[in-house]
Amino acid sequence: MAAAAVSELGSLGAPDPDGGGSSESEDEARPSAAAAAAAAELKRQERLRRFRELHLKRNEARKLNHQEVVEEDKRLKLPPNWEAKKARLEWELKVEEKKRECAARGEDYERVKLLEISAEDAERWERKKKKKNPDLGFSDYAAAQLRQYQRLTRQIKPDLEEYEKLKEQYGEALYPTSDSLLHGTHVPTKEGVDRMVADLEKQIEKREKYSRRRPYNDDADIDYINERNAKFNKKAERFYGKYTAEIKQNLERGTAV
Repeated sequence: MAAAAVSELGSLGAPDPDGGGSSESEDEARPSAAAAAAAAELKRQERLRRFRELHLKRNEARKLNHQEVVEEDKRLKLPPNWEAKKARLEWELKVEEKKRECAARGEDYERVKLLEISAEDAERWERKKKKKNPDLGFSDYAAAQLRQYQRLTRQIKPDLEEYEKLKEQYGEALYPTSDSLLHGTHVPTKEGVDRMVADLEKQIEKREKYSRRRPYNDDADIDYINERNAKFNKKAERFYGKYTAEIKQNLERGTAV
């Protein structure tokens, strides 16, 4: 009876080793493996996306670096004071445009300009103007030549339209380097030659009016009766002064024989 009961209970409640229990565990294992594979795929896609972004950033940085190198090479080939000259030319273009606008409206440009300048700026510019290029007189020929060069360069009025045409015509060759061959590559225009000749003639005409200043000593003895006699006495003093010095002293003391 006991054996029959145990066999009956086993037939009712004992799980079958080849039955439904193993299929349920396999069903639970399949979704977990699929989720892990999906997560791994998402991680791989994220890494690929970041890698593509880094690749694009590297190419962009390489392109920007190349542009900066090209610009720096252009700046090094320009004259040392090119930035100041460029700013000056841009300012002159703005001034010319302002003058044309004032002329079109029938206004005086100088009055319009003064209305836009404050009193503090005017005083500062006046002080700067007084300090700029003071006339210290003649010191040596090198300083005089430098002053003349600066004065002549300030008088130059550049032709910006001609400059733009030359820039379009020659391109990078317009800015020479140490390896550039300049001889025979530039032919000046007839207007430029005429302008240079007129400037040289003006310098020659002004130079002819110069006269060397001779210092005048108010305390010197007056031993002449006119300007011609004064020049003769200076020449005589230069050649015979050392021989007649004692005679002059005796005459002044009254001890001459």
